[in-house]
Amino acid sequence: MSAVEDRDEAGGVRPAPARPSGGEVLGPATAQPPSLERGAGSGGARGASRAALRETSGSALAETSGAALREASLSALWVWAATRIGTFLLGWVAVYHFAEGPLGSYLQRWAQWDWHHFEFIARNGYDSRFDPNIEAFFPGLPLVLRAVHTVGVDYVLAGLLVSFVAGAFGAVALARLAELDGPRGAGERAVLLLTLSPAAVFLAAGYAEALFLGCALPAWLCARRGHWWAAGLLAALASTTRVSGVFLAVALVVQFAVGPLRRDWRQAPALVLPFLPVLGYMAYLRNLRGPCTPTSDEVCGWLAWQRAQERGWGRSFSTPWDVLANTWDAAFGQSQAVPFRMDFRLELLAMAVGVGLTVFLLVRREWGEATFVGLSVAALG
Repeated sequence: MSAVEDRDEAGGVRPAPARPSGGEVLGPATAQPPSLERGAGSGGARGASRAALRETSGSALAETSGAALREASLSALWVWAATRIGTFLLGWVAVYHFAEGPLGSYLQRWAQWDWHHFEFIARNGYDSRFDPNIEAFFPGLPLVLRAVHTVGVDYVLAGLLVSFVAGAFGAVALARLAELDGPRGAGERAVLLLTLSPAAVFLAAGYAEALFLGCALPAWLCARRGHWWAAGLLAALASTTRVSGVFLAVALVVQFAVGPLRRDWRQAPALVLPFLPVLGYMAYLRNLRGPCTPTSDEVCGWLAWQRAQERGWGRSFSTPWDVLANTWDAAFGQSQAVPFRMDFRLELLAMAVGVGLTVFLLVRREWGEATFVGLSVAALG
């Protein structure tokens, strides 16, 4: 950020008043005598020259701002591409040190864990006869996988391609958001920290995380600029992939209500859009599985997806202190196998960082960001 740039209320960049050699500030708020603005002779010439200087300086600063954002976007793409290539190469080499038994093809090495659920939904829909608790996975990624597969792309390769492309959009949006609030170069560093984080491998795999970020981060960037219809549509796409889209939707409402931008109530209906995919998915599952009886423990009703998570992965609503006690026991006790204990330790670390970040954002009065982070931490807990 140069010394001749300032920031407006929306977090963007605006040109600061140009300073000529005489020392006085020239800008829209500087009142000029009539002789300088409309006078004849040398006075009129000086007024015209100063007006031209203001116009030229503003244009140059606008171009500089645009150039800075383009530079941040290109840097983000380079970082994203380089770290993805590194991750793919690491996956190719590391398997020889850890694999047990014969090795499959390179693509099949990426078909692990939750990927099988996403591929099953893409192929067969929500048929729980062959994949119990399949309702826990939202339909956004399977729908995209099915669309890519229709042009002849293998499902596993389609998952890698979707994550690569969607993650690139997310990286560019993250870089631009960082440039709005931080110093020059903050965007590239933010993307680098994201891609080198311990869990970033899931952004390369055919999971829903990259697709979620590829929609959620551009949605927040649009909100910061006051483009609420675009923000609502992108957040709605994010809501098709993960229940975290609901947290994003609530954060957008808070940002619209108390954020620094002037509210345009004509755009307020856009804030409803992110809730619709979640409500639609809940209604679809209720119609598919039927309503629940008071004593039923089956996957059914409006919260069928939550019941599936509880049955398949033990994720249920509980008090924060019970969650902390259970997670602490899983991380440092004997209830989990040794390889999984580190996962729970990282989860405790993530919760601690999330709580600290929420408090930090609240102190800074960043209400929208604090809402999203706080709700995410509460769900993790």
